[in-house]
Amino acid sequence: MTENNIPITNLHELLDYDARKFISAEIILEKNLPKWISEASTVPLKSVLQKYLDFVKKHVQKLEDFYVEENINSLSYTNRIIQAFIEETEEKLSQCADIQIKDACLLACIQAINHFKISAYGTSAAFARALEMEKQAGIFHEAEVNEKQIDDRLSQLAEHEINIKAKAPIALGE
Repeated sequence: MTENNIPITNLHELLDYDARKFISAEIILEKNLPKWISEASTVPLKSVLQKYLDFVKKHVQKLEDFYVEENINSLSYTNRIIQAFIEETEEKLSQCADIQIKDACLLACIQAINHFKISAYGTSAAFARALEMEKQAGIFHEAEVNEKQIDDRLSQLAEHEINIKAKAPIALGE
């Protein structure tokens, strides 16, 4: 996708620029999460990833509403950061020879994506509040809260199950 080379001259334009990149990120995740859900080996991890996919779909809808309200016509901005996270995730997963290690890898990669999105949505919520765009600030804040909820669930799952199993995976065939 080609990106417009329009100068950003104020906070509102910066917010709109960032928002254009959010939908790209969410669509990329919406495309990849079902595959990752199928690759997860534990029901709890599959469940958290499914909840994340539900949030991503909800974010896409809310962002589409935001674009209509902001009269944003061009959505041709690619989120290269999320694309890099996706590529890194795929590369790492392809190197995992054990299902417990693969689950730990997948969980860690999703959390890295998640942490980036927490920061991005939090920043956009702050920009929108500064611009007195309370409805839009609410959209971004809600997305940030959703991301934090998933992060908390993933952290608990990692600490109490996934990382413990990955620490000493069961070797088959010995």
